[in-house]
Amino acid sequence: MAAHQRKKVAVIGAGFVGSTCAHWAAAKELGDVVLLDVNDGAAKGKALDLFEASPVELFDSRITGTSNYADIAGADVVIITAGLPRKPGMSRDDLLATNAKIMKEVCLGVKQHAPNSVVIVVSNPLDAMSYVAKDVLGFPKERVIGMAGVLDGARMKSFIAEELKVSVKDVNAFVLGGHGDTMVPMPRHCSVGGVPLQEIMPKEKIDAIVTRTRNGGAEIVGLLKTGSAYYAPSASAVQMAEAILKDQKRILPCAALLTGEYGVNNLFIGVLCKIGGKGLEQVIELKLNEEERKGLDHSIKAVQELVDALKKLEF
Repeated sequence: MAAHQRKKVAVIGAGFVGSTCAHWAAAKELGDVVLLDVNDGAAKGKALDLFEASPVELFDSRITGTSNYADIAGADVVIITAGLPRKPGMSRDDLLATNAKIMKEVCLGVKQHAPNSVVIVVSNPLDAMSYVAKDVLGFPKERVIGMAGVLDGARMKSFIAEELKVSVKDVNAFVLGGHGDTMVPMPRHCSVGGVPLQEIMPKEKIDAIVTRTRNGGAEIVGLLKTGSAYYAPSASAVQMAEAILKDQKRILPCAALLTGEYGVNNLFIGVLCKIGGKGLEQVIELKLNEEERKGLDHSIKAVQELVDALKKLEF
C-alpha cells in the first residue's frame, strides 16, 4: 500500500521572511515544510531548530533544510522569498536587476522539480518579480500569484483597530494596485463590525491611516535600520498558502496577472482575488469611483514603468 502523501510546502530563501514563513506554516500544520537556500547550512540549521520546537508547540510537520532543488519535488505550494532586502534610502526599483537574476535562477529550479505547484512570490519589487516568475516558469496565471495586498491590507487593518481601540478581528480593509508607494488603499470599502469606516472615523484620521499604510514597509525599514519587515509579510504569504492547501476560496487582495480586468493586460496588479485549491480562481473587479480609478491608473503606470525597465535589463 502506498504511503499517504502529506501536503508539502517549499519555502525558497531562508532569510528572515523565509524562515518565518516556515515557522507559521509548520505551526499551522499545513504540511511538511522544505526550507531551501543557497546557504545550505543556514537552511538546515534553521529547519532543524524549528523541528526541535515541534515537541514544545505540538505540531506535526516535518521540517527539512536543503540547498538542492530536487528536495522540493512534489511541493503543492512554493513560497519564493529569495532576494536581497531593501536597505534604508534604497527604492524598491534599485533592487530590480539583482533580484530579477535571483528570481530567474529560483524559478528554473521550481519549474524542473515542482512543475505542478502553485507559486507565491514575496520577493521585491513584488509586481516586477511576479512578472519574471511567470515568464520563467511558464505556468498558467492561476498558479503564479504575488503576495502584496494581504500584507498592505493587514497593516491598514492594524492601524484602524489601534485608532478605534477595537479588535483586529472586526476590521475589514484592503488595498489595490502595485506594492509600493502608489498602492491604492480603499477606505470606501473598509468596515468595522460591518459598519462603514467612513461613518465612524473622521476623514483626516482615515487620510492619515491611508498615508501610513502606503509607507508601511518604509516605516519598518526606517526603524530596523538593517533590514525590513518579516513577521507580517511571512504571515500574509502563509495565509495565501493556507487558502490554497485547504481550498478555502478566500477573498484576498493579491497581485494577479491581469488579462483585461480594469483594462489591463499582461501586468501583475494588486486586485481582489478568490484563492482556492487551483490557486487564483477568480479576479473580482470592483466598480471604482473617479478618485479610486485615478489612483489605480497611477499605480498601473508605475508597475508598467518597472516592467519596462526590467525588459531593458540583462539577467
